[in-house]
Amino acid sequence: METNQERDGGGRMARREAGERAPELRLRREIGLWSAVSLIAGCMIGSGIFMSPQGVLVHMGSPGASLVVWAACGLLAMLGALCYAELSALIPESGGEYAYILRTFGPLPAFLVIYTFVLVGRPAAIAAIVLSFAEYAVAPFDPGCSSLPQFLLRSVAAACLLLMTLVHCWSSRLATTLMNVFTAAKVLSLLVIVGGGAVVLGQGRGRTEALLSAFDNTTWQAGRIGMAFYQGLWSFDGWNNLNYVLEELKNPKQNLVWALAIAIPLVTILYLLANVSYLLVLSSREILSSDAIAVSWGNQVLGSWAWLVPLAVTLSTLGSANGSFFSGSRVCYVAAREGHLPRLLSMVHVHRLTPAPALMFTTALALVLVILGNFSTIVNFLSCLAWLTNGITISCLLYLRMKKKNLPRPYKVSRAPPHPSAGPYLHPCHHGPGFSLPGAGSHHRLPPDGVPIHLPVPALWLPGVFPVCPLPVPAQVFSDSHPASAAAPGSCFNH
Repeated sequence: METNQERDGGGRMARREAGERAPELRLRREIGLWSAVSLIAGCMIGSGIFMSPQGVLVHMGSPGASLVVWAACGLLAMLGALCYAELSALIPESGGEYAYILRTFGPLPAFLVIYTFVLVGRPAAIAAIVLSFAEYAVAPFDPGCSSLPQFLLRSVAAACLLLMTLVHCWSSRLATTLMNVFTAAKVLSLLVIVGGGAVVLGQGRGRTEALLSAFDNTTWQAGRIGMAFYQGLWSFDGWNNLNYVLEELKNPKQNLVWALAIAIPLVTILYLLANVSYLLVLSSREILSSDAIAVSWGNQVLGSWAWLVPLAVTLSTLGSANGSFFSGSRVCYVAAREGHLPRLLSMVHVHRLTPAPALMFTTALALVLVILGNFSTIVNFLSCLAWLTNGITISCLLYLRMKKKNLPRPYKVSRAPPHPSAGPYLHPCHHGPGFSLPGAGSHHRLPPDGVPIHLPVPALWLPGVFPVCPLPVPAQVFSDSHPASAAAPGSCFNH
């Protein structure tokens, strides 16, 4: 028996010396299509559309022009998201902008981006959201108080943060379930506002004069138009959150684009219809003077049920905090995995398979900002840095288009709108380059900007976007000038 034990021990030692290691722990792929839609829509729909959407109207001067800006902001968000989708197809890793900049321009720009994001940017955003949640959650219990005690607000915000940390450390599936619930509540609340406006219009009580003279007093000053777009695009912020958690998305090559194609148009339509409902119920003076436009709308339309509006705002802020916390902690985890943050933050809980150290680190930084309370200057400064980071990320796509033309692209954003005859862009042919869908039994030719595709479902068509099939990945697609660490499995940027 001793001899066998010695042999077994010697065998184990030999295997260890041979370099065998235990399987590496990874985060589970817990995010399905509808959870992905909930993450995008839930992060985009915050308290702004309920409390202060009139910023666009203030700068544009007319209801019609403000609605055009809202629609244009939705289109810009969609175009940006599709560019990110192509980058995620080329670089199938979590981390969003950080991963794309790291694989394209190297570690130094990525290092600068990640430290502004992880140390200040995302914790400041989370702190601001939970403080807003605390204000809306506490206000109904002391309606006569114009200024709530700061200690109470910060205590409620800190409790919210700690509760979210516990949930996210316990189970990623539970966190995504909560995300689905909060997003459903947000969408339902906006549908109530849209439906209330339709009822008011049907009863003949709507203020249709604002829509009949929709473009009167429209401003054409470039500065005011720019500020209107700035206000509108702030309400669409969050469209890129799914790119931060790509490695946890089920079937990312298909579900990423589908989630974007569902969530962003849905939010855009809801924003447009909600603004129309506000215009039908409230006068221009009431809209411009209100600090909480949805509350004013609810007092006139919902009557005794007006308390639903503050509840909707509370759930909206809590859902946004949950989504921002979920995605922000993953960026911290990815940066630590790449060596730009302490390795401790790249560890995963053995049983729960959640990035517990990264979650706790993000919580600690957000708690510091909650306790400090006044960080509006930091947020304003970082909002400029966020736009700069987005611009650098889009430049990654342009660089890869010019320098790495032969990389496999499961999705490609067209440089020009496709010809109308291209939709749905599948045309039978028998000769020349083509592809076949499973069960289709025939080959299909693509429009000039398209590339072959192989999907397990009927092909998805979006204006200017052509899903394409993954080609064999070359062993070396990048020069050694950017010696970034190893990419995720399946990435075409392995060195």
